[in-house]
Amino acid sequence: GFHPELEESSSLLQTAVSVLQSSYLHSTSQDGFLYSQAILVENDVFLSELKAFAQAKEAAGYSQEELEETFAFLLFDNEEEAKEVCQSGLRVNSSSISTLGDPAKGVYISKYADCLHPRPWYHGKSGYIVICKLIKGKVKVVSENYTTSYTCPSPGYDCHVPMSTKTPSKSSPCQAFEQSQYYVYEVSGGSAAERPRQICPYIVI
Repeated sequence: GFHPELEESSSLLQTAVSVLQSSYLHSTSQDGFLYSQAILVENDVFLSELKAFAQAKEAAGYSQEELEETFAFLLFDNEEEAKEVCQSGLRVNSSSISTLGDPAKGVYISKYADCLHPRPWYHGKSGYIVICKLIKGKVKVVSENYTTSYTCPSPGYDCHVPMSTKTPSKSSPCQAFEQSQYYVYEVSGGSAAERPRQICPYIVI
């Protein structure tokens, strides 16, 4: 018989896999990963906030390019953590990295789907990837800061990216990971939002 929900989940899996595969840093990753199951995250609050963010920024004169939705990725070892982010969103103070900005004022999320961890992925390891929709907005290139006086969110911008001197694929897994992070924040009235609206969890795989 025909099971629409199975059909749907397999096309969702295809969508998810194609998003992941088009976001690999290393060409060798094409054969290196197996994905088993995709779950669509339907969170109307996050979707409407993403839309509200886009509208507000459009009104502020942002270009279409700055408002474009792109994808970014988070990796979790267990399903509970992945689900938690899908329910409560990506919140500040959730990152162990601090090179692009103060982790208490913004969130970190990966640009590449195969570069989600500072350590190399070993054979047989599994995990949960949350694919998020992201509107980068105005992006500022910042130099990596390894001190404890963290870089603050830049006024008038929404996102920091690292000034990478090397191509990430040539560097160590840890460097590649740091160089492929977005630091995303939303500051209004001098205080940082606990959950930036421009990131919206989309699919867990």
